[in-house]
Amino acid sequence: MLSRISVEELDNSELRLLIADCIYEDHAGRQIRYKKKRLLINLLLNSMRKLDVLQELLEDDEVTEVMVNGKDDIFIERAGVISQTNLKFESRERLADIVQQIASGGNRIVNESNPILDVRLGDGSRINIVLDPIAIDGPVITIRKFPKEPMTMNKLMDIGAITEEAAEFLCALVRSKHNIFISGGTGAGKTTFLNILSNYIPEDERIITIEDSAELQIRNIPNIVRLEARNANVEGDNAISIRDLIKSALRMRPDRIVVGEIRDATAIDMLAAMNTGHDGSLSTGHANSPADMISRMETLVLMGMDIPIAAVRQQISSAIDYIIHLGRLRDKSRKVLDISEVGAVVDGRVLLNTIYSFEEEGEKNGKILGRLQRTDNNIINREKFLRSGIKNY
Repeated sequence: MLSRISVEELDNSELRLLIADCIYEDHAGRQIRYKKKRLLINLLLNSMRKLDVLQELLEDDEVTEVMVNGKDDIFIERAGVISQTNLKFESRERLADIVQQIASGGNRIVNESNPILDVRLGDGSRINIVLDPIAIDGPVITIRKFPKEPMTMNKLMDIGAITEEAAEFLCALVRSKHNIFISGGTGAGKTTFLNILSNYIPEDERIITIEDSAELQIRNIPNIVRLEARNANVEGDNAISIRDLIKSALRMRPDRIVVGEIRDATAIDMLAAMNTGHDGSLSTGHANSPADMISRMETLVLMGMDIPIAAVRQQISSAIDYIIHLGRLRDKSRKVLDISEVGAVVDGRVLLNTIYSFEEEGEKNGKILGRLQRTDNNIINREKFLRSGIKNY
């Protein structure tokens, strides 16, 4: 029956009914339970229209990451714990078809000449694809799912990731237009936290967001421009980099520039923007601590510009006001571990003044006990607070 009808002409509801009719014909004279019938319909629909065996994982709200290591090994992350599923693709060719379906859905190309691809699904979920022979055991797909309900600061407080006092301090930092960097390892929640902080930006400001793959969900700002980098085409032309977008953003009259992640010589342009009147800018970067974030920024700047290290450190000291460090503890929970003020350059080093630090207090039922504590250190630079009329800090 399916062969006599063009499947492409049907929408999902029509195709679902058609599949149900086919199952009924194939089981003529035999009973088929409703649960089994629904399972068969979903399997066939996912295979024909969606992402095959991955679809049920994408529709499971508890799954935060999906990892495909070839056709036979599919892993998921749920509540911070990685486990293997019993799902498999029927063949390597079927997995290759899904890869091409994902790429075409994002208007991108992935093949032997361009075996690595970053793209996003329609719901915003971020996907990385690496093809064989680069991936020895077959195509690798990694999907970072896009949450349906955005995380909020209140939710972070509910799960113990941050204290109310520290949250109020961060709100004051954003409103007083301090330049903030969020550091942490992979999966620490940097982009999520950047989203949360952006909600404190006053509604009357003009914001430019710049990302490799658009993930930010800034909902409360009407005057917002969202820019996304573009990879080169098959001929290696027409790429638009984060650096290009930052330079263009400076001509768009932004009050603030929000960059999803700094991972290369883009650091030069981001520091320049922060140092040329665009206070209140936000960004993220991979690092193991605030001190490592400073060192990484130095390295990234030197990758794109041959200048004395002393000049680089002075630029960092002048541009960045605070570094917020996130991390995952051994119980897989995500926490704000450190909030540090970036100080002056003394004896050739950028000083960090720790304002809040996570103090571990023990362990109970496999969960780490502790909280983000205010240190005894005084805030060194209060100028932006005072200019904004905030006198509590």
